[in-house]
Amino acid sequence: MGSPGNRTDRFKWLFLNNRFVLFLLILLLIGLNIWVLNKIPFVFLPFIVLVKTVLLPLILTGIVYYLLNPLVDRLERRGVKRGYAILLLYLLIACILTVVIMTVIPLIQKQVVSLMQNVPKYIEEIQEQFEEMTGSTIIAQLQQAIHLDSTDWMSTVTERVTTILKTAGTSIGGFLGALTETLLAIVTVPFILFYLLKDGKKLPRYILAFVPVSLRRQTNRVMTEMNHQISSYIRGQIIVSFCIGFLLYIGYLIIGLDYSLVLAIIAACTSVVPYLGPAIAITPALIVAIVTSPVMLLKMIVIWTIVQLIEGKFISPQIMGKTLEIHPVTIIFVILTAGNLFGIVGIILAVPGYAVLKVICTHLFHWFKIRSHLYDDDLNNPIKPKI
Repeated sequence: MGSPGNRTDRFKWLFLNNRFVLFLLILLLIGLNIWVLNKIPFVFLPFIVLVKTVLLPLILTGIVYYLLNPLVDRLERRGVKRGYAILLLYLLIACILTVVIMTVIPLIQKQVVSLMQNVPKYIEEIQEQFEEMTGSTIIAQLQQAIHLDSTDWMSTVTERVTTILKTAGTSIGGFLGALTETLLAIVTVPFILFYLLKDGKKLPRYILAFVPVSLRRQTNRVMTEMNHQISSYIRGQIIVSFCIGFLLYIGYLIIGLDYSLVLAIIAACTSVVPYLGPAIAITPALIVAIVTSPVMLLKMIVIWTIVQLIEGKFISPQIMGKTLEIHPVTIIFVILTAGNLFGIVGIILAVPGYAVLKVICTHLFHWFKIRSHLYDDDLNNPIKPKI
């Protein structure tokens, strides 16, 4: 049996002086704290309410900030005071919105109303075409397959209608609540955006004041890289989406496709989501083209192929470049996972969110490698995989 002193020294050598073991103990303590706090959810309730209240305005403000901040910086470099540059930009945006509301919105409204009125007819025509190709009616086959009885069907419909009527009030209330929150978020964006454009450069220094002095240089490097990743992605993706929508609108006008403006706007909005967005955007255009004529379907496919080639070969390489350095398969998995977790908001924010987490995790792992001395060979010969 060794002396107590020897046992204490052995314990320190095995555990307290082992950085990896300490790292695991810290993770265990963090997980234990999260588990305990999860058992008392009322502690997190004010924080959850706060996040839900400010999240949407901050997201919208951040997107607009990254779009307008380069313009404000350029005007400031030309001798215009920053406050006046912001006001000038606000006036320009107000003029553009006025022109859009007066000219484009009525056209969009007209096409949307016409499209919604013709949706049942389009569905019937597509069903008839499919039935002609299969040689039998789909409804008759379904009835024969599931042995559908008219009495059971009517009782089921009655129950469903009753349930819908009971929950209609709640659904309408929830919809009005979400609409009110969205409108309030949009209204608050200009006010938050003004101060962010005016004093946004002071924000990193304000955050660094809360960081220990020894970590400020590394923290500043992380924040700079995160800002570069987010700004490059947001500006690049929105510009690419606008170019896709504009090119498709011109192409649809050339071939005479109905609802060209609405279909181009849908394509521009869905193109914000990489890889999966174009696949979603082509669906309504395919339906309209199929119903119109086989020749129109062929023309639409040709236009879509040309626009995708132009975007992939010329627009995206020039605008987006390789700023994110994320593998396409990783992007697809991240979008699908974020969509299942957070819905549409998760799909839109999946890629920039992953880019931010990648920057943070990369720097944390680099710091861990330096402090642990477990990857000395990797530090001498660094390998940066594209993930």
